[in-house]
Amino acid sequence: MTVPATRKNFIIVNMGPHHPSMHGVLRLIVTLDGEDVIDCEPILGYLHRGMEKIAENQTIIQYLPYVTRWDSLATMFTEAITVNAPERLESVQVPKRASYIRVIMLELSRIASHLLWLGPFMADIGAQTPFFYILRERELIYDLFEAATGMRMMHNYFRIGGVAADLPYGWIDKCFDFCDSFLTEVVEYQKLITRNPIFLERVEGVGIIGGEETINWGLSGPMLRASGIQWDLRKVDRYECYNKFDWEVKWQKEGDTLARYLVRIGEMQESIKIIQPALEGIPGGPYENLENRRFHRTKDSKWNNFEYRFITKKLSPNFELLKQELYVRVEAPKGELGISLIGDSSVFPWRWKIRPPGFINLQILPQLVKRMKLADIMTILGSIDIIMGEVDRLNDN
Repeated sequence: MTVPATRKNFIIVNMGPHHPSMHGVLRLIVTLDGEDVIDCEPILGYLHRGMEKIAENQTIIQYLPYVTRWDSLATMFTEAITVNAPERLESVQVPKRASYIRVIMLELSRIASHLLWLGPFMADIGAQTPFFYILRERELIYDLFEAATGMRMMHNYFRIGGVAADLPYGWIDKCFDFCDSFLTEVVEYQKLITRNPIFLERVEGVGIIGGEETINWGLSGPMLRASGIQWDLRKVDRYECYNKFDWEVKWQKEGDTLARYLVRIGEMQESIKIIQPALEGIPGGPYENLENRRFHRTKDSKWNNFEYRFITKKLSPNFELLKQELYVRVEAPKGELGISLIGDSSVFPWRWKIRPPGFINLQILPQLVKRMKLADIMTILGSIDIIMGEVDRLNDN
């Protein structure tokens, strides 16, 4: 951190690591000239747990329960990228029903993540009421997760080649009910927040990032799309079955905090546009790769016995990861979540490198807050949407 030497009366303030608006154990060393921010230095590492080295000493199925701790607000995405990497490496086919179920779960998780971004973000800038509103809808999503996976947050639901269990009876109808009610609630959010003059005063023109600047910094997700870049990996990479649905990439051109808010509100509405046709068109058949094999085996197959057929969550087989290297990515709520995987003909990855969107997006914070007011720090930090579990996922290298 460089402090200008022309003045002697600068104030250095520590924000965090236990400040209520830090969204995790983040520490900011802020240099102030009165209320004006001269410099800001983020200090990381308080939540370091060596997630990458743990991955390199576990099989994929052993590692799956760990990954939901990267981003506890968007747990389905961390599971998805964890199974997508070995699936791509080994060319594992995912049944159509499993792909539809994955898309539905991912988009529900996207809505849940954006909701739990919106509530604390509004509380940071002085509006408490939206926080209670978003908890109402978020609990409905967690009810759906609990019915399908048995867990409200740490699901352990995705498997190599599919998902761990089929959707229970009546789940699709409940999900339809949620989609119908949620669209009306988003309109209520917009009436309460978007047109609020106090809210607009706090966010409009604050923390502006240009389109070229976002690319140079490697930003992704709503941070990128709020600056005029129409880039969404669901459209670009066409993974799972996203190309079967009619939806739009939400973007804004202003690049400020308000634009990032509008992108996330729009993305929640677009997620409903994906979920509803997925529920209507979900095909029958197996929900994971072993089920697919069982359907094509003889009646005496081991996959037809009682223990396999009636265990709720089925385990993926351990297999050797080929001696190859690849990078896979998904469009998580916060941006591009990627895994660089190197296999060496072992059941353990030789190298497992996580590319978390929050860690990349956070690096522009010092530039955004310079020459802003002290009160704007929490507004800008909140608009970035970080979760420290993925920011501090670093290994011991």
